[in-house]
Amino acid sequence: MNILALDTSTKNFSLAVFKNNEPAASHNVVLDKILSDSIIPAIDSILKKAKMPLSKLDGFAVGLGPGSFTSLRVGLSTIKGFCLATKKPVVGISSLDAIAMNVNTAAAQDICVITDAKRQMVYAAFYTKSSKGLRRRSRYFLAGIKDLFPLIKKETIFVGDGIAVYQPLIEHHFARGLSKVSFENENHWLPQAEQLAVLSLTRFEQRKYDDSRTIVPLYLYPQDCQVKR
Repeated sequence: MNILALDTSTKNFSLAVFKNNEPAASHNVVLDKILSDSIIPAIDSILKKAKMPLSKLDGFAVGLGPGSFTSLRVGLSTIKGFCLATKKPVVGISSLDAIAMNVNTAAAQDICVITDAKRQMVYAAFYTKSSKGLRRRSRYFLAGIKDLFPLIKKETIFVGDGIAVYQPLIEHHFARGLSKVSFENENHWLPQAEQLAVLSLTRFEQRKYDDSRTIVPLYLYPQDCQVKR
């Protein structure tokens, strides 16, 4: 599969091109504000770098967030435009799933993704990762960080930019030895378009596409995100 993947859920504007199911080119840049006039030239540049004409793409993978409302809408609108122009399919992937893919972990560990949702809240989800791939073990949450603590029953590694805000609180709570926790390196806290492409491959092969006319970002609201597993 030849795939163009894009994530605009955070300040890390991430692009990747997969050629025959393998990474051919990637681009990551931190921007204060992600705008359409910065996306289109970057896409043109990375396709040229990968020697991949737009017409040769089999489809698009896009990060759905949760994250920055404006940037997500800009990124998704751009991909919808490409889908309309090329008549190629799109697969939407949660950006939290992509962050979880950044972790190289033992099968015995849980992965807890936490990204800063502001107002003392985090976007979060729990995962396991093995040779069979990534498996999400919970709903996507919008919650206070302390609301997640009762759900942590085994060795867990945290990943995501929420670590910058909440690591001292997490360490203090688990210092009593209730569960062993660790933290992924800062270089792995943000979603990478390469991981979106990897996660999308199975759905492309199975033709489980999203509708490019109706696909929307992953919005989490308090009434829909009670902390349950």
